[in-house]
Amino acid sequence: MSSLSLAVRDANTMLRRNLLHARRYPSLTLNLLLTPIMMLLLFVYIFGDVMSAGIGGADRSDYIAYIVPGILLMTIGSTVIGAAVSVSTDMTEGIIARFRTMAIHRGSVIIGHVVGSVLQVLASLVLVGAVAVAIGFRSTDATALEWLAAFGLLALFALAFTWIAVGMGLASPNAEAAGNMAMPLILLPLISSAFIPVETMPGWFRPIAEYQPFTPAIETLRGLLLGSEIGHNGWLAVAWCLALTALGYLWSKSLFDREPAAH
Repeated sequence: MSSLSLAVRDANTMLRRNLLHARRYPSLTLNLLLTPIMMLLLFVYIFGDVMSAGIGGADRSDYIAYIVPGILLMTIGSTVIGAAVSVSTDMTEGIIARFRTMAIHRGSVIIGHVVGSVLQVLASLVLVGAVAVAIGFRSTDATALEWLAAFGLLALFALAFTWIAVGMGLASPNAEAAGNMAMPLILLPLISSAFIPVETMPGWFRPIAEYQPFTPAIETLRGLLLGSEIGHNGWLAVAWCLALTALGYLWSKSLFDREPAAH
């Protein structure tokens, strides 16, 4: 077999391992998934009438449409924390050191974690999206191409933040530290345009909210699914995704390669 075929085979084996592990121990994924669902229900049914006034006096159904793109991005940020914890657990328990003594492709271990995490994120997005539809979210004007572009952006965003989460897991001394280090991935959407327009924020804070990774992606999703103006947010969101993917990959590869075999 060629080296590429061996790498694909080994990565597929590691992917199956991670998916089986997630299926046998679903509590972490469920706990992380509950955060965006609870935020969605909280802001719609508790704060919906009040928060809708911040977007021009719209009613609750309009506010549901407004916050769902942000909740979908928050789902990505919360779910990939599981990748950081899983990688850190493998490192501290010595399983990766054992893999290094076996005749498998070196990078397949991390690739398995990344692909497995992205698949879990996409499944989480489907579930959160189903909850959003059940409580009234509708996107009647989006074309099939716009839906496809929205899905592609979510997948690219999931890949970018999964690589960042993997780097966090490799850089952490234990699983608890990995979870704590990855917490900003949940907190960043709270200081974006997920729940209120950037224009309503204080002037000194507005550039932080406007140009962090989540806001351009949220505004692009709103444009694709709801027909609002995308402007420069489209290319800015893609640029953030590509930059974070490259950064996360290089960071993870560097940390993984320098780890001692007997970690």
